[in-house]
Amino acid sequence: MNQNDTNYLELNKDSWNKRLESHMTSEFYNVEDFKKGMSSLNSIELDLLGDIKGKSILHLQCHFGQDTMSLARMGAQCTGVDLSDKSIDVARNMSAELGLDCDFMCCDLYDLPNHLNKQYDYVFTSYGTIIWLPDINKWAKTIKQFLKPTGQFVFVDFHPVVWMFDDNLEKVGYNYFGGEPIIENESGTYAEPGADITSTIVTWNHTFSEILMCLTNAGMEITDVQEYDYSPYDCFKNLEKIANRKYQIKHYGNKFPLVMSICASPVK
Repeated sequence: MNQNDTNYLELNKDSWNKRLESHMTSEFYNVEDFKKGMSSLNSIELDLLGDIKGKSILHLQCHFGQDTMSLARMGAQCTGVDLSDKSIDVARNMSAELGLDCDFMCCDLYDLPNHLNKQYDYVFTSYGTIIWLPDINKWAKTIKQFLKPTGQFVFVDFHPVVWMFDDNLEKVGYNYFGGEPIIENESGTYAEPGADITSTIVTWNHTFSEILMCLTNAGMEITDVQEYDYSPYDCFKNLEKIANRKYQIKHYGNKFPLVMSICASPVK
């Protein structure tokens, strides 16, 4: 399978559609408390975004829109985009139920310029996103296209070194330098490991340098880069809680980063 093979879209869309029901009832996503007003956002992205009241935000790969709706609760006008049609249906219904200022679009990220003609104050994406994308140069160009000249891209994701490790986070199982698609049969889901779900997924590893350079080459200036020795989610095996919404690998502690963040703006 090469990166131009659309089959990866069909496989990954099917996988995310299958996950949705388990995610909606999981403790991980805690939909009941979310509907009552709980924010799904973490301190990392909240600190980077700052005051977004009155700002427009394009949220890429939004799943069923919890973060998009959390941003709207902070006063932003939000558009969420995701490949999964079932997730977007849930996002639209929940947003309407909660009376939030959100629009949602079901679309492959690379095809978004054919469906949306607008620029935003922020483009935002977070946690487990670019591993689903074969070409992050195209990703970066798409982000640049949707940013206002004064806009800002805010990106928070798991650090590329995490994807080197096997499922137990004990030994190197994958090539850090990526390149080739990783095709796997998956059981369960990170939010509900015991869920009766099986699917085939296709992902790609991207290096830290590749991510930074693709943004620069797309015409953006890197304004902030951070690395964090914890994950705000208990979404991998062998994690232990060290504080509220902070988890580290039991056998490694703080020895390597689990999360990274990058902020970038169009070059003036």
